[in-house]
Amino acid sequence: MRILSEILQAPDPINMEAFFSRLPVPYKIVIFSVHGYFGQADVLGLPDTGGQVVYILDQVKALEEELLTRIKQQGLNVKPQILVVTRLIPDAKGNKCNQELEPIANTKHSLIVRVPFNTEKGVLGPWVSRFDIYPYLERFSQDATAKILELMEGKPDFIIGNYTDGNLVASLVATKLGVTLGTIAHALEKTKYEDSDVKWKDLDSKYHFSCQFTADMIAMNAADFIITSTYQEIAGSKKRPGQYESHVAFTMPGLYRVVSGINVFDPKFNIASPGADQSVYFPGTEKQRRFTEFQTAIEELLYSKEDNDEHIGFLADRKKPIIFSMARLDTVKNLTGLTEW
Repeated sequence: MRILSEILQAPDPINMEAFFSRLPVPYKIVIFSVHGYFGQADVLGLPDTGGQVVYILDQVKALEEELLTRIKQQGLNVKPQILVVTRLIPDAKGNKCNQELEPIANTKHSLIVRVPFNTEKGVLGPWVSRFDIYPYLERFSQDATAKILELMEGKPDFIIGNYTDGNLVASLVATKLGVTLGTIAHALEKTKYEDSDVKWKDLDSKYHFSCQFTADMIAMNAADFIITSTYQEIAGSKKRPGQYESHVAFTMPGLYRVVSGINVFDPKFNIASPGADQSVYFPGTEKQRRFTEFQTAIEELLYSKEDNDEHIGFLADRKKPIIFSMARLDTVKNLTGLTEW
């Protein structure tokens, strides 16, 4: 506002350039999702490939559509550019996770960009668990920065990180380039494993929480904005603390003590529920929208008494409603609760 006031009183090229450089005009956006098999086909069921991939692909489509609408309304002749930066996995078979560039389906200006993990011994070939990924992230952020500048022919307007590793890389790249940074946690592991801060030494060989919790603290404090799905994710409820609230103060004995981790009242927190794709999710009463051509195949899959390569067993009672759930066999997914229900 001070610069605008100066321009109105005595416009000059330096003040004009400073003013327009600060206006939020995001046309070039980078989204980081580093770990897992990030692809659009043939990755279902592979390790570290879950809802986050679908979330980001849906986000990109909605974001591009919104950008194109706004550009048209503003009467501008600008093409947006969205890059989803992830890891290239040379040993990936049967999918495109070993392909450097992949256009995102149903978009015109969005790409998946895969950057390999470079080490002293060369490019790392196999998949790496999201818990074991931290030694590679600093070099990855440097290589990703170079690739982004090359493809965008300049700096992006802002960067969004996803999950701990993506948020850490995003914070490194955004700090280096001096651009706006947003983070999305998806899952703060600290609240998923009971007493994971106090018992970090017992769990560190498997989960590397010392790295993860530190990376979460760095990213959430470096961020200009944080996207959450619900208020409870930030501040919790009467019965339990929120995911972010649990980072306000905690101790990892023998490593460090956090006395002021994150301010949950900071306006950088924004609540934006992901919603659902209405072409996929719709009321059961709208029968005309169902994929009826799959009905025979589904009945064969569920009720056939003959075992085959696709299933073991069958459903005996056709009167009961069918619930489809897809998740890994982990206690946090509460599949036993769904079964009991």
